[in-house]
Amino acid sequence: MTDCLLPTLLEACVVVGASSEKHQEVYQAVNGSESSESLLLEPEVLYVLAPPFLSRPAGNEALKSRGKRHRSFLRKKKENPSSDQSASNGNGESEDVGVPKNIDLMALPQLCFPGGLHVTREEKNEQFLFLVFTDVFGNKTHGVVMQYYRPILEGMSCYQNGPGSSKFSKLFSAFGVCVISKYPYFTALKDCLSCLLFQLRSCRLSEMEERLKEFAIKLSLVPIPPPGQLHLMFTLRPLTIILPSREDKNLPAVDLDLHLPFLCFRPQQLLLVLSCLLQEQQVVLFSADWARLTLIAESLLIFLQPLTWQHPYVPVLARGMLDFLMAPTAFLMGCHLSHFAEVATETDDLILVNIDDGSVSTSLSDAIDIPEIPVAAADYFIQRIQSLEIHFDLDQYHSASCMDINEQRAQRRTWQHKLNHKIQNIAVELLVNIFRDVISHLNYEHRVFHSEEFLKTREPEEQLFYRTVLDTHIFHSFLRDRLNKKIDNFARMELSTRSERQKTMSVVEVPRRPTMQGIQTRRKSSILRNMLSKRLGMSLPNLRADQTFGFERNPLLTSAVMSDSVLKTLPNPVKVFKLPDFPVSLLFHSVQAYYSELIQLLGKAIFSVQNENSALLARFYYLRGFINTLCSRRLDALTDFQNLNKTDNAIFPTHLFTWLVDTLHQDEWQQVHKRPELKRLIFKIKTDNEKPVVQTDNHIKKFELPQNPMDREEFVRCIQECGIVKDVATILRLFDALTDGEHKKVDPEVFREFYTFWKETEAEAQDVNLPSEVISLLDNSEYIYKLSSCVKTSHGVGKIALTQKRLFLLTDGQPGFLDITKFRDIQEVKMTSAPFLLVRIPSLRIRTFSRPEFFEANLKMETELWYLIVKEMWAGRKMADQDKDPQYMTQALTNVLLMDAVVGCLHPNRSISAASKLVYFDKIIHEVHMTVPNTTSETLKHKINPSLDLAEPQAVCVLLYTPGQLRAKNSQTVMNPKLWVALSGGRVVVFDAASWSMLQDCIQMGDTQVTCMMGLEQDQVWMGSQDSVIYIIDIHSMSCNKQLTEHRHEVTGLSVDTRDHNRQLAYSCSCDGTILQWDSTSLKVKRQFYISCGRLCFIRFYDGMLWCCCGDSIVELKKTGTPQRRIVLPDDLRSMPSCFSCFIVVPERGQVWTGCSDSVELCLWQINNLKQPPKRISLPGTSGVTCMIRVKSKIWVGCRGWSRVGGLCDGQLKSLVLVVDLDSLTVTKELLAHSDSIQTLCSAEDRYVLSGSARRDGKIAIWQVD
Repeated sequence: MTDCLLPTLLEACVVVGASSEKHQEVYQAVNGSESSESLLLEPEVLYVLAPPFLSRPAGNEALKSRGKRHRSFLRKKKENPSSDQSASNGNGESEDVGVPKNIDLMALPQLCFPGGLHVTREEKNEQFLFLVFTDVFGNKTHGVVMQYYRPILEGMSCYQNGPGSSKFSKLFSAFGVCVISKYPYFTALKDCLSCLLFQLRSCRLSEMEERLKEFAIKLSLVPIPPPGQLHLMFTLRPLTIILPSREDKNLPAVDLDLHLPFLCFRPQQLLLVLSCLLQEQQVVLFSADWARLTLIAESLLIFLQPLTWQHPYVPVLARGMLDFLMAPTAFLMGCHLSHFAEVATETDDLILVNIDDGSVSTSLSDAIDIPEIPVAAADYFIQRIQSLEIHFDLDQYHSASCMDINEQRAQRRTWQHKLNHKIQNIAVELLVNIFRDVISHLNYEHRVFHSEEFLKTREPEEQLFYRTVLDTHIFHSFLRDRLNKKIDNFARMELSTRSERQKTMSVVEVPRRPTMQGIQTRRKSSILRNMLSKRLGMSLPNLRADQTFGFERNPLLTSAVMSDSVLKTLPNPVKVFKLPDFPVSLLFHSVQAYYSELIQLLGKAIFSVQNENSALLARFYYLRGFINTLCSRRLDALTDFQNLNKTDNAIFPTHLFTWLVDTLHQDEWQQVHKRPELKRLIFKIKTDNEKPVVQTDNHIKKFELPQNPMDREEFVRCIQECGIVKDVATILRLFDALTDGEHKKVDPEVFREFYTFWKETEAEAQDVNLPSEVISLLDNSEYIYKLSSCVKTSHGVGKIALTQKRLFLLTDGQPGFLDITKFRDIQEVKMTSAPFLLVRIPSLRIRTFSRPEFFEANLKMETELWYLIVKEMWAGRKMADQDKDPQYMTQALTNVLLMDAVVGCLHPNRSISAASKLVYFDKIIHEVHMTVPNTTSETLKHKINPSLDLAEPQAVCVLLYTPGQLRAKNSQTVMNPKLWVALSGGRVVVFDAASWSMLQDCIQMGDTQVTCMMGLEQDQVWMGSQDSVIYIIDIHSMSCNKQLTEHRHEVTGLSVDTRDHNRQLAYSCSCDGTILQWDSTSLKVKRQFYISCGRLCFIRFYDGMLWCCCGDSIVELKKTGTPQRRIVLPDDLRSMPSCFSCFIVVPERGQVWTGCSDSVELCLWQINNLKQPPKRISLPGTSGVTCMIRVKSKIWVGCRGWSRVGGLCDGQLKSLVLVVDLDSLTVTKELLAHSDSIQTLCSAEDRYVLSGSARRDGKIAIWQVD
């Protein structure tokens, strides 16, 4: 087992200094000279201390494995210098010690004394510096160095004999103690070395090695806290030291003061340095204080997170390493200020950052010509920084003085933790403001980034910055994370700071054009900057509509949109766990006693939080499992990790668990076989390890125009890649339009013409220059999609403009505005002709409900195209209004734009016939009777599409509404209600139920279908799956970090006893008839039932009793799990292959309502007399019942569809939602809104009912409850 499986604070402790021989030579030379100058010696490694330190009984593999040797080094230097190269002198004085393989001991002495090892006549104060070592794979190891001085005379009695010895002056030589760790605990390790210094000052040189060994052993006993909110505390006399945990498992812990850069640089200069790093320049930091170099460099890299620096990183360069600055690649390095002039004159194109005076320059001149961070993002960053309180003393003047140093340090840590949290939020906000619009130009399915289209949306003065950044490794790594939909701080900040407009628009896909508000914004910006307007093109429509439009300054950069509450939120509360005091004796048995005491303390901590905080509980399980591993308590460790896997599998140590299983002895295996749950986990982990590793797709494509004719499949891929449209059905209609009857392939030249026309049309739309008077008459959110040529109309000469809402005329001559009509007001559209001299000119005539006279325009050759366009928009508006589905209108807009592009790229002889193939809604209106019943229209409030980001609709399998009150007890933010939507293939989509905007477009729950969902009070959503796993989602992070694996078959139902106000008892069932009762806090099974049936479909709690749907029967269970009542299928249904699909119990009426998948009736049973035949309630217009819910005094019934034949809807299903009154037992409403079977129903606080349909429709309808 490798060291990485057992993370402890200490990797190695290295002592660096001059050998005793060199000290003797220097002592004699200095005392024979009158010079008062200090001498420089070559530092060398004196000895290395690395685990394991203690002799261990045979068979203790766990502890032995920590000493696996990657590289040998002679622990103690030989008396004879010539023997330095040998590994042993045969007398046992030398000892090989395991040294971290990524630490170069040849370079370490120089780095510990980067300015040289000095011998002085006066004792100097100790100094600290910080190091970072990076291997070729980018893995980092960290070091903290303490330089302190000791007198050379100490231990050299041979030079003090005789009466003349008093003439020799006292000399001091520096020693360096370097503590190396895999983890960046700079502050903690500095505190540890400060405590060591306290001891070294009072000990002799001969005792120093023993003190250092005790120090190293103690640090090797300190475990690293797991990611989360659990910090570790230990005492190293006289200080109490804290190890903060990582907040994110993908990011390192932060153990330094992040406000240090703000003390060294003005915000503008700091932004310039960050800009240089984002552009991957060659950056060199300078300071007269070696310690500042690494702390500032580390802070800068933290500010860039989650972007990661990909190039050489050496924050401290020793004197002999300056040639590193000649490297041809980008780098971030640090030098002493004394080398500034030398570096500036000897090198070219370096960015020189003087930390001490806060200046930034280049090696060519003082002026720096580097593109700056975009102004709006920079201004907001500066405002944020200026609002910070970065002086601890100012914050503490009102408080009483501390009488205890550790209490004072604790206050400072708490203050610093809050400040660091604010600074990290500000830094992430800066990156979101810079790169937010990148997301709008990503094609996730085909992994395409439309870089050129993105660049066209930037302001002219920002172009150079973005063009440079887009070519960097750091940005490509960021792009890969976005395309992989990684949930990190950037993703969370971007989502939480979306404007209301963006949230609303994310419900539909909108082809992007400049809004009226955008035109005004651009115009004001142009006036303020005295700039000419520019032509802007955008990659097209079909990416999600939360993008920012090109000519607009990102609205999220204004205080009116960016929510201050996001940045004012306090960091999550942390728990500090104190480790036991280190043993006085550091022998093996004492260390084992220390570990035993630690295990006992962890046991008490587990007991104290078991029913309160599952996140802390998981961290305690992790630590105890780790300590049990160190003590070779394998079974105990496996049990802890088993509990950890159930509580939070995000931090589950798979490699360590696997190693433990592989090292089990025979008697331990016998114990494992007696624990079925542990045995199943071992089997699962083994199976997962044997699966072929699925490599993450990291490629990023650039769209290229095709060179060869494309068939249907190639054409679909090409259109989706270039971002024109995503919907497969629309693309296939476009394919038919661009191909003639014989050759079913799209010619590459035709596609080139089509693509070019599309982009030119976008650019022209960006350049529409509307008068201010016209803009004021339009809605802020309106877009200009198409302009006609200047034509004669019945209301004067001008251009006809098309928006998503209306047609209007831009009159010629004196610019004016005439509102022709809104699409919903159109009564009739037809083509006609108008007389002109001896000929008749084709014209378009529009009759509206709002005006008695018609509008006529002599559009000449454009008449046929405008006729198709207006008819399609009219039909789209009709259907959107009838079905309360805004996506119909956006689809109509896309169809219109495609028609325009097809006509523009094809020969006039066939252009109109080709464009007519793209007409969709107008054909539906004419071929199918589309009248929506008044009841449906009045009850239906809205429709949303959970498959918006997908090429084809997916079935809505399960719906779950969680109210806004579903939040943690210690949560400081009020959460909006959420709608959880389970689609096919384990995909879960989350909507904000306040705005119906999409919060999370994909949470993947395994590879199989989610079958059931349930919300609990403890910030949890449980999801049962066909793969027999119950996935538990944290509603704050939107991630799954817990799994329940006790079921052996498909999980079919979840329920909770509604009479239990704490909702601590949850129930789950699987198709084989197993029912488990869970403690929802500890996630342990409390009871297990089994019901004999063909298939257990789902369970429900009513009035404290558990009811089970078993397909051919419905069973009520006693609390003991034994059946109490049973309802069986009626005789007429038993003779056909039918089964119960749903049921509802109405306890106060003593009724059970049942529905069957192949029955057009509901059955009403009396609980007290189940032998009596049920009442039948006929359900008109259905072919079966799929689901039911009770809302107030009504039963809402989802039904299987009935076929509707004819035209475009041939073979489609039309499904009803029926509302049945409990009193009259009649159907009071027949609601028609889905074109496929209803799959699921759910209630939103009895105010709305939501229905989800199967794949042909794939939408969610939102109904208002009376």
